[in-house]
Amino acid sequence: MEETPDLNGAYPRLDRQQVEAVAAYGERRPTRRGDILFSEGDRDYGFFLVLAGTVAILDKGEVIRVHGPGRFLGELGLLTGQPAFLTARVAESGAVIEVPPRRLRELASREPWFGDLVLRAFLIRRSLLIEQGAGLRIIGSRFSARYRRLRDFAARNRLPHRWIDVEDDKDAESLLRELGVAVPEIPVVILNGERVLRNPGDDELLRLLGLPPPAPDSSAHDMLVIGAGPAGLAAAVYGSSDGLDTVVLDATATGGQAGTSSKIENYLGFPTGISGAELTDRAVIQAERFGARFTVPGSATGLRARDDRYTVDLDGGGELSARTVIIATGARYRRLDVPHLDDFDGAGVYYAATQVEALQCRRLPVAIVGGGNSAGQAAVFLARHAARVLLFVRGTGLVENMSRYLVDRIERCPEIEVFLHTEIRELHGHGLLEEVVAQDDRTGEVRRFGVRALFVFIGADPCVGWLSGTVALDDKGYVRTGGPQALPLETNLPGVLAAGDVRSGSIKRVASAVGEGAMAVRLAFERLS
Repeated sequence: MEETPDLNGAYPRLDRQQVEAVAAYGERRPTRRGDILFSEGDRDYGFFLVLAGTVAILDKGEVIRVHGPGRFLGELGLLTGQPAFLTARVAESGAVIEVPPRRLRELASREPWFGDLVLRAFLIRRSLLIEQGAGLRIIGSRFSARYRRLRDFAARNRLPHRWIDVEDDKDAESLLRELGVAVPEIPVVILNGERVLRNPGDDELLRLLGLPPPAPDSSAHDMLVIGAGPAGLAAAVYGSSDGLDTVVLDATATGGQAGTSSKIENYLGFPTGISGAELTDRAVIQAERFGARFTVPGSATGLRARDDRYTVDLDGGGELSARTVIIATGARYRRLDVPHLDDFDGAGVYYAATQVEALQCRRLPVAIVGGGNSAGQAAVFLARHAARVLLFVRGTGLVENMSRYLVDRIERCPEIEVFLHTEIRELHGHGLLEEVVAQDDRTGEVRRFGVRALFVFIGADPCVGWLSGTVALDDKGYVRTGGPQALPLETNLPGVLAAGDVRSGSIKRVASAVGEGAMAVRLAFERLS
């Protein structure tokens, strides 16, 4: 069985000295052909380094990778506590070194070269799994809002998955019959071909993935961070690394809007750019290494002051308490004001342009609405996948709200066509988006464009509904901070701070959000003392 070649650092081979360093933290184990080192759905499995022989990596029984001596097994779930999405089976007898999870963390902290090498490889492997549709199977109808929500949850949380639409896939019904699932019970989520969740709720899906749902907590933490975008993640890293008992809550996924960005090219320290997903994964692993705990998804519904602490109410019951609170809920993308928009939500209309969405519109025409950096980044990224990218901008030029480097990229890209002072008026399609109708605001000309996806980036509104009048807001709904009696990022409630896009007067950039998240931790220390 031929070994899989390395792909951009996804499958590096350790040299003899590196192998010896890893061996000090694990145990040598002989292997025989057919041995299973770990299976899809397993938890608490170890880190394996191949010494001799070969190991095949399987997805649903099909061999997708083969690794020989010097290669290590596993992917990102090994660091984040998720179940295995693949199976490792010995193809040729030999030997491996097995490092248990506890010792793996110790090895990564004591040997920086190892942590950097493994994290980079695992991040690339996760992207490959998502691109290839490995891991979970989600079966449902594209006309089902619940099915679309499950797909969105998997995409935003970078869970390897493949969606199977019963409207298009001829084998879907036979697969459901094999699993004993009736059509009214869809959507279903399948792990390891055996563990089947019928029309699962959030709690069931979390339990399947080994992620505990939010639960009542009587203890008061040092710091509670609401929102896991760049500001919230920075607060989690700096707060936990400085010894604060830190809990992070987010309603959807870690990363916020930045997590859906295909590439951030103007973030300090990454001259060739970094995807929002990779930046997010790195930050989450970093924060967890220092002891921060994440509750995702978990929605805050209210904020109350009680004695010497603040209590945040959770959707579905329960509460979390802390001595300080950092509001980092960011902003939510605005929706187009056009008829029948909801009919195509997740069925052609999207508010993020990640690898998952790009796979859905490969070699197909797509449209983008917006004139800011998010729209520009999406256009450049999608141009590498789609047959044609139409960018509709209400303003008179791109330079008004878009960084110059993005404008230059767009102007040089033949796959992108820009329509200025133009707005979308109608959407059409049968189940899936097939056409948009756009109008030139100068001439009044109306044109029809055949597209299979529409990406909307027309600004955002602050996510403050859960605050319910407890903190002061400005006239646009953003959280006010500072004042005669308040610290610089502090709201009108002592010990409750705001950072990132949700804060009135913020810069609306990833770098500034990270800076505010770090600064908020320093100010929280002042209140705690």
